[in-house]
Amino acid sequence: MSGSLRREVLDARRIVVKIGSSSLTTPSGGIDPERIRTLADVLAGVRARGAEVVLVSSGAIAAGLAPLGLTRRPRALAAQQAAASVGQGLLVHRYTEELARHQITTGQVLLTVDDVTRRAHYRNASQTFDKLLEFGALPIVNENDTVATSEIRFGDNDRLAALVAHLVHADLLVLLSDVDGLYTAKPGTPGARRLTEVTRPADLDGVDIGSVGSAVGTGGMVTKVGAARIAVEAGIPVVLTCADNAAAALSGEGVGTLFHATGKRRSARLLWLAHATEGVGSLQVDAGAVRALVERGASLLAAGLTGVVGTFHAGDPVDVVGPDGVAIARGLVNFDSEEIPKLLGRSSPELVAEFGEAYEREVVHRDDLMLL
Repeated sequence: MSGSLRREVLDARRIVVKIGSSSLTTPSGGIDPERIRTLADVLAGVRARGAEVVLVSSGAIAAGLAPLGLTRRPRALAAQQAAASVGQGLLVHRYTEELARHQITTGQVLLTVDDVTRRAHYRNASQTFDKLLEFGALPIVNENDTVATSEIRFGDNDRLAALVAHLVHADLLVLLSDVDGLYTAKPGTPGARRLTEVTRPADLDGVDIGSVGSAVGTGGMVTKVGAARIAVEAGIPVVLTCADNAAAALSGEGVGTLFHATGKRRSARLLWLAHATEGVGSLQVDAGAVRALVERGASLLAAGLTGVVGTFHAGDPVDVVGPDGVAIARGLVNFDSEEIPKLLGRSSPELVAEFGEAYEREVVHRDDLMLL
């Protein structure tokens, strides 16, 4: 592949590009103006050939470290949020200035899990992206770190980028980091070689992915491969390479590692539900309910419930667990956990007769359910 241009890249009309913190900042944590400028030039080149671009940029927390006198990414949530508050404005301001040199308008999009799992919020997020792109703007995306309450990340910005790629119906995802591709072992290890292509999951058998990211970032190769899997399983090819190779990668050259799409497009909102949330509780179901969910794509009804674990409220994500204790699905529940015990194993007519028409609704509607 290295001797010819990649059609997956050249044919892509809408591209999501993700860049990591270590590729944007100085070792002390401040923004590196030259790196921002170089990336802006590359993205402008992609736009000039007629493709739309959405940028998922890490670096808000890293950019806020030096101004606050910090030398390393803090562990405490409040300190991370403070750094993000300072750094996000600095980061977007720099992008805005650099892209303006190419007459490109930027738009900041800060996302939370609720924005893309709850139906009305998801629709609003999707429409915002559509309108920004329609106006010719270049959306710059990050998680809304400053207002995160329990966990500051979706998991990592690599995963966020994969999910944004679904949200905007992208044709390609490009993950830029400080490593020039996926290697069979840690780069520098004797015998380690770069994988130029990954066409199926079996291609990763025996590959030592590792787990540690940079001092200013949160991810590592594990998160990048995980993000690539999310994207390719739903029909979006992925190029993984280093920021220095951005221009070559986006020109279709055979740099980095190309992950070929292996699956078909799926509901983006449900992919967010499956990959960007954790179940806050669980619903235990019988074998009949498992079959109905898995084989028929049915909604989860009270008749199939056998138990409930945890405390949650209507609208929260919960795991659906079969008789063997294995979670088979995740969905947005329509009842509070304290209401579930009186529903166990009962038919809808029974519940309506005893409690009224409000109890005729599904426990989890099929439109809010994702098989795991």
